[in-house]
Amino acid sequence: MLTDPRESNQPLSQYGTDETAGQQNLFEAESMLLGAVFLEPAAINDIILKPEHFSQSRHLVIFTAMRDLQRDGVEINFFSLVNLLGAEIENAGSVSYITEISLCCPSVSGLEHYQEVVLESYRIRELRKSAVYFLNHSSAETAEAFYQKYVETQELRIEQGQGRGEALAEIFESLYSEPEFGGIPSGYERLDGLTGGFKPGELVIVAGRPSMGKTALVLNLAYNAATKGTVVDFFSLEMSEVQLYQRLISRMTYIDASKWQNPSQIFSEKEIHKANEALNTCYNMPFQIHDQGRLTLDEIRARIQKTRRENENAPCLVVIDYLQLIPIEGKFERHDLAIGAITRELKQMAKQYKVPIILLSQLSRSVEQRQDKRPMMSDLRDSGSIEQDADIVMLLYREEYYKRDAKGQETELNLVKHRNGPVGTVTLNFIKEFSWFAEG
Repeated sequence: MLTDPRESNQPLSQYGTDETAGQQNLFEAESMLLGAVFLEPAAINDIILKPEHFSQSRHLVIFTAMRDLQRDGVEINFFSLVNLLGAEIENAGSVSYITEISLCCPSVSGLEHYQEVVLESYRIRELRKSAVYFLNHSSAETAEAFYQKYVETQELRIEQGQGRGEALAEIFESLYSEPEFGGIPSGYERLDGLTGGFKPGELVIVAGRPSMGKTALVLNLAYNAATKGTVVDFFSLEMSEVQLYQRLISRMTYIDASKWQNPSQIFSEKEIHKANEALNTCYNMPFQIHDQGRLTLDEIRARIQKTRRENENAPCLVVIDYLQLIPIEGKFERHDLAIGAITRELKQMAKQYKVPIILLSQLSRSVEQRQDKRPMMSDLRDSGSIEQDADIVMLLYREEYYKRDAKGQETELNLVKHRNGPVGTVTLNFIKEFSWFAEG
């Protein structure tokens, strides 16, 4: 009989306490999971666990080796695993222990249950460690860290897909009922007609060459959402909070943005009055700008989490200006892999906190080398990973930027990717002096 190697040579079940029984159940669940992979190697594809989720160090070593064999395309069996471990075999509990593990599981039918047992134990261990650290180092920061750990552990679960009947019933209901506008409105009717609004969990990319009006556009989107009660977190890694609020007030009051160079001397009395009213409106809007220099992904996550905790029932929107200024943490062989790690993390944040994230991105200089300057999705800098993670990709093009004799302020907003809906082009008018995009 397999026994818990953390204790004596006797099975844990012989000790009789509730805690010991729980440890024995966990030990058996981990053993059965590993044994199931030996029994049917393809079962490794159904396991969402990571090595650190295992409580036993030797089980961690065995499962890590199994993942390595899976990655290299080598069949997982007793001999391939022992061969891979080599001199590290003792860290896995010896050859005889691996033999016991390989023969302990009679069927893979309980795989999902065993994973739930392991994950639940991991959640409790992590929460205990975080709670102990908080009690010994009490502060606002450690309290925030404990709450973040709680949220992270709650996200760890075996996905339970809805049954076929539930899915078909949902489709049947949609045949006879009007669809609800479930997303956050952009404030532009034609754009909302294509997107249905920005929905929780979506990563929305807005890209364009410099001076196309990317920041002005997302500032308009954020302002329009905030006026409808959406809580907005606007992360600016380039412009200051003061500059962004000046642009926002120009948009709200139709005061020429160039007058902010010396407002006390240039503003008329009427404009000063309008600016004061706009300042009061901005103060009371659910709109927060974060411009603390090099905002890391961890800082962005902590801020989103705080907003979500304080506004559980309100719709929330996150805007980040812009992707290429987010600090790269860790080492990557290529820059595009680093950018891919950032966009994947942001997509996970959107799903975890159930918020749409609008992310600005640069376009490569290849646009300038073509006769037709209209951007394409392939012009996205480090485009492969961005295309894969984004739910919506919108590209800005303003002909007036390239052709000085072009008339009008027409801007094309081209939806080149929409994971859950149609693509198309929306025309807006960019009134630069007011930092305002008006419906075309």
